[in-house]
Amino acid sequence: MSVTIVLSGFKRPHVLRQQYEAIKSQSVGDLPIILWVNLIENNINFDPEVINNCQSIVSNTNYGVWGRFTAALNAHTKYVCVIDDDTIPGRKWIENCLTTMQTHRGVLSTRGVIADKTHDLQYPLPHSYKAVGWCDPNETVTRVDMGCHSWFFEKGWLRAFWAEMPETIPMRYGEDMHLSYSVKKNLELNTYVPPHPVNDKELWGSMPDTGLAYGEEAVAASLDNAANMGMHKYWNFIRSNGYSIIAEDEQENEIYSSTK
Repeated sequence: MSVTIVLSGFKRPHVLRQQYEAIKSQSVGDLPIILWVNLIENNINFDPEVINNCQSIVSNTNYGVWGRFTAALNAHTKYVCVIDDDTIPGRKWIENCLTTMQTHRGVLSTRGVIADKTHDLQYPLPHSYKAVGWCDPNETVTRVDMGCHSWFFEKGWLRAFWAEMPETIPMRYGEDMHLSYSVKKNLELNTYVPPHPVNDKELWGSMPDTGLAYGEEAVAASLDNAANMGMHKYWNFIRSNGYSIIAEDEQENEIYSSTK
């Protein structure tokens, strides 16, 4: 199989078995799984059977959300799919990504952010963007400014990801926007959300009921004020380093068309 899944273990051990079974039931067949357990503490117990059935990296140290992308370097497949620990994909999610990649080669995610052209520098405040994907279903492939929760891409693109790494790697934020930024800068490829049709949730990258429930748990990075401040800072960092958003690309195209 041409896809390796990278799962994350951190503060949600109760989700791991459900996530593992969702991957093992994918329509494209059995997929190799690398499991990055980011922090083992005395009061957190991850399912040992799942750990033993994956290519597991178990750490007693917290390496943050970027660590998973080092684990992905160990994949022996053309594609990798890195998945957040609160994300349960539908049975045909990987099939959906493989199909989408044939027409829209780029980073693929189950939730995408489209930045507001006048307020984007205030990200992640709610009025600074529109989200599409499992949270607001899109019937067709939709280009976005960055992806969240699940990232499907060619393993070779990790060269760009790490070539652009910041001097100090953040702990709880930035990896999502950094992937879109580095791939766009070095490979001129965009980020997309594959179709999330209302009548076929098996194609979705995250089941909405579990996405909402797990995403609102106390351990969620989105509920951490320091992490949100970090997202704001890192978004402004990549924007100041030349990352153009869709709204700017469209404006540039309109100006070009009007002068022809």
